This record gives sequence, C-alpha cells and structure tokens, in this order.
Amino acid sequence: MVQIREQVRPDLPVVSGPLPGPRAQAVIARDGEFVSPSYTRSYPLVAERGEGAIVEDVDGNRFLDFNAGIAVVATGHCHPRVVEAIQKQAARLIHMSCTDFYYEGMATLAEKLSAIAPGNVPRRVSFGNSGAEAIEGCIKLARYATGRDKIIAFFGSFHGRTLGALSLTARKAVQRRGFGPLLPGVVHAPYPYCYRCPFGKRPDDCAVECVGHIENTLLKTIAPPEETAAIVVETVQGEGGYIVPPQKFFDELARVARQNGILLIFDEVQSGMGRTGKMWAGDHFGAVPDVLAVAKGIASGMPLGATVARTDLMNWPPGAHASTFGGNPVACAAALVTIALLEEELVDNAARMGAYLMDRMHDWPQRFPIVGEVRGLGLMIGIELVRDQATRARAPELRDEVVGRAFERGLLVLGAGDNTIRLCPPLVVNRDQCAFAVETLEACISEVGNRHA
Repeated sequence: MVQIREQVRPDLPVVSGPLPGPRAQAVIARDGEFVSPSYTRSYPLVAERGEGAIVEDVDGNRFLDFNAGIAVVATGHCHPRVVEAIQKQAARLIHMSCTDFYYEGMATLAEKLSAIAPGNVPRRVSFGNSGAEAIEGCIKLARYATGRDKIIAFFGSFHGRTLGALSLTARKAVQRRGFGPLLPGVVHAPYPYCYRCPFGKRPDDCAVECVGHIENTLLKTIAPPEETAAIVVETVQGEGGYIVPPQKFFDELARVARQNGILLIFDEVQSGMGRTGKMWAGDHFGAVPDVLAVAKGIASGMPLGATVARTDLMNWPPGAHASTFGGNPVACAAALVTIALLEEELVDNAARMGAYLMDRMHDWPQRFPIVGEVRGLGLMIGIELVRDQATRARAPELRDEVVGRAFERGLLVLGAGDNTIRLCPPLVVNRDQCAFAVETLEACISEVGNRHA
C-alpha cells in the first residue's frame, strides 16, 4: 500500500482493493446499529482525513472529492490557513454566546458580510449554525418587517429540514411526509426549469410564465400582495437538479416583488460563497435581494449560517431572534479566513475551472445518448441523464449507476434532482483534477450507456 502511494500523485486518487474495505465495513456496521436511519448515503465512503480536494478513507484509499462535503468546504479540506485560524481561536476563546455578550470576531464578520453582500446597500447580520437556521431567520424577519404572513416558494426547492425551512421545501415527498401540519401561509410556484419547462416553452419563446403564475394566479387568489411577506428563491436551484434560471426570470421576479411591496429573499446557501465563479450566484444576473441566506461554504466546514438583510429591515428588538451557538468565535474565525481566500484567488479559480469543465462537457449530449443536458455556473454543474433524448424521460437508475461506478474509480460525485449528477468540488480544485473527473465520468457514462442501449 505504501509503495503504491509513493508512485502516484498526491492530488489524484488511488483505490486498491474492493470497496468498502474491511475497516470501512466495520464502521458502517456500527453506524447501522446506532445512527439514525434517516441519513441518506449513496455509497460506502468512510472518510478519515482530507486535504484540498482529496479525501482518504479508513482503509487508505484516496478519492477526488467533487462534492466538497455537499458544497461546504469551499477552500478545500483542512486548508492550512483555515486550520491555523481555528486552532488559534480555540486556544483563546471557544464560546461566549453572542445572545448575551460581545466579541470582536462576530462584529468583524458581520461587517465583512455586509460589505460583500449584493447591491452595495447597508446590511445587518443575524447568525445561526446552518442553512436551515439562516432560512428560519429569513422567514421570521420577513413576517416581522412586513406584518404579513404568507410566503411564496418554488417547486423543486430545498431550504432545509427545520419546520419553517421544511415548509418552503418542495423537493421530495419523503422530506415532508409525517411532519405536518407545516408552517401555514406557504404556497409554491413552478421554478424556471427550462429543460423541462412546466409550461411547455423554450427559452427563446418564454414569457416568464413562472413569474406570470405568481403575478396572475397566486397574488390574485391565495396569496394577495397585502398578505404576502416574501418570495424565497434559490438563485440556482441546488437539490432540485442544479438548475440555472434565465436572466429574464430575475428581471420579472424583481419587478413583481417591487411593485407589490414583497420582499425578495435569495437562498444562496449552496450557490453562494464563490461557488458559481462570482461571490453570489445572483451576481451573474445583476439580481439584488432584500434578504440573503448564507451557509455551507461560509466557514470551510465549521457550522455557521447567516441571515443578511437590509439594515432598515433588520430592526427587530432584543430577544426577538437569536441563537446560543450561532456566530461561535471559532466558526467566525474560520469564516473570515475563508472569505479572504475566496477574494484573493478562489472565486477566480472557480470561474476558470468551471469554464474548463463546461468546455470539456458541453458536447456530451451529442456524444452520449443518455446525457440530456449539461448546465451550470462556475463549479456548480449539473449533468442530467435521460433514457431518451427525444422524450427526455428521466433516468434515475442510470444516474445512480454512474455515481456508483465513479466511486469505484476514486471520484466522489452525488446526485441532485431525480436524475442529475452534481459537480461541486472544492474551489481549490486544479486543472489536472478536473481532467481526471471529466475522463472518469466519460468512461462511466459510456459504460452505463452501452450497457442499457
């Protein structure tokens, strides 16, 4: 095993022996006995350590991580500057709840988030521990600031699993089943999924019917403007399939929100923090929200979420909203270094590597009959697999087979939506690693396509 490792590059995978290995099998058995069965695992990876874009399992196999801990480790696994910041802060102060006391790191991070938030308008920040908590903050703030109770979200969305966030989520029935009644006042509209337009349109002849449904149906029937606090939208839909809306969707959505005094909330939990080659996915469209939900990549793996809102909106009184652990000093230290790394080089690297990947994969629908579409921004790319390109029949079983074969070859990818492969590597990924991912996926897609031809 040692000899094999010395013969290969440390930034590329090496897998020896069947997966899972013996130590991984033992861990999986203990997990099955004691851990909640609600967790979804696509393949038997038992991680032990990580560096950059490489993850090593308990049996010594190394994998190229094109998941980034589900778009979380933006700066890669255990970036030395992030590790150093965490260690230094942990040696000084691990916890001093911001609900009752002050500490400089939280104020500094809030100031930085205000500075980099879209729109160049004054912002205030409320901290939590996750994307779901950030969304809960958005819901509460929207209702408090407007005095209205209804919220419009979108089909296919995933905003989290806490009760309020789950009420906005409309991705899978299993995520909501058995937990009702959910938050009242939430209604859903079709998302601009152009490859599968719910209105049968194509981008060139679309009249933004998704927004038209909000304006001409929802606001005139079950969510009148005077009762609707906010529209909550993922700027790129994540768990729904890595779906990128057209420019005119954002233009029309902003118009409807503005004309009706409705707050526009962007969920940038998965698409933010440089993932799309800009700091925020909304920056690609010149779109500016009233409120922003941030998490995942914000602190390179430390638990942190933030609700970032216009200063004039976030004027609730002491006690109205808080979190004991939100804005923890160690997480804030990690976030400040993360943002510095993003601004220095990693946002630009995401744009370059994303362009390289799209250039390598743009012709896959012509080359592989089971590839329906390749879409994305920066390092947030979706590959949709179909049984037939003409009918666009979804192929979840083919997607899952490709994901499994990639794992066996040392590449970690996951699904999104019903039949899409998501690519969301750490933003430190290099060109050779991207080439390995492309070549591995090409081989897996070709094999699966030939097998099911």
